Amino acid sequence: MQELKVKSLLPVRLDKYLQQQFPALGLGRLNKALRENKIKLNGKKQPLSTRVQNGDTIRLFLTDEQLGLTAPAGPEFLSARAPADLVYETDDLLIANKPAGVPVDGDGPDTLCNRVMRRLYEEGRLPADGYPRLCHRLDTGTSGLVLLAKNAETERFLTGLIRERRLRKTYLCVTFGRPEPPAATLRDYLCKDAEKGLVRVYPSPRPGAREIITAYETVAVSGRLALLKVDLVTGRTHQIRAHLASIGCPILGDSKYGNHAANRELRLKYQALCAWELAFPASISDPRFSHLAGKSFHAPRPWYYQQVLDGTLH
Repeated sequence: MQELKVKSLLPVRLDKYLQQQFPALGLGRLNKALRENKIKLNGKKQPLSTRVQNGDTIRLFLTDEQLGLTAPAGPEFLSARAPADLVYETDDLLIANKPAGVPVDGDGPDTLCNRVMRRLYEEGRLPADGYPRLCHRLDTGTSGLVLLAKNAETERFLTGLIRERRLRKTYLCVTFGRPEPPAATLRDYLCKDAEKGLVRVYPSPRPGAREIITAYETVAVSGRLALLKVDLVTGRTHQIRAHLASIGCPILGDSKYGNHAANRELRLKYQALCAWELAFPASISDPRFSHLAGKSFHAPRPWYYQQVLDGTLH
């Protein structure tokens, strides 16, 4: 455990201060440490955007190796395997296309956040207001579009759109089994099992459960499989994966909620799930972001899309 007494004449963001003190700390590792309750500011868990002041106490429950104290280390993002694939970018935000198998953040060097930083670094465009911040998350095995903000004001705007359900997120996936009816809106309740790293879906309310709403339509079928377009109305942990599995149509390749025999037979390494579209609302009152009104952004269609249409994946 490391304890720091803040020495700063002006207030500074918690993440920026920690990265100044420990250059080896990447944003991914900081986000993971915060989620695991390993960062305390004056004895409490606080967002990384919190401004720290002279005399504040920060406790870090991280190893010397994680803090980069055991050996000299350069910026962690330079160890990312490749620069990020950017779909859209402005001075305030960017939309990155995440490959399946790459975590959005975390301890390892090859994360989406580090790939974004590598891309910006190599092009000489690192943002002045710290590292880009994730505005939402995707599971490691899910591919597709991820929104990142380059400054605090944009982060508040984008997370506000998501919280108010004004940013439409549409996914493409392949299920083992054809859903009946071919199109529907599912409404149920989801509980997390933190110890097992799973969620469970229930048809009625219960303590600790949160409502989930998932709309789907069948695009095509091929043998035992169905290609679906899914609108994520609420955005809970593993929602699409668990919700479709609850109606007997698990996502192909899903190691947690899927059909393991089919996954082995078809040799899928990751779930056939892609965050394909991000659509902004038709009206945005904030003039700084009004240029986004009505715009939609798309990831490339995943490999399994055409194979289901052609009937070669079945």
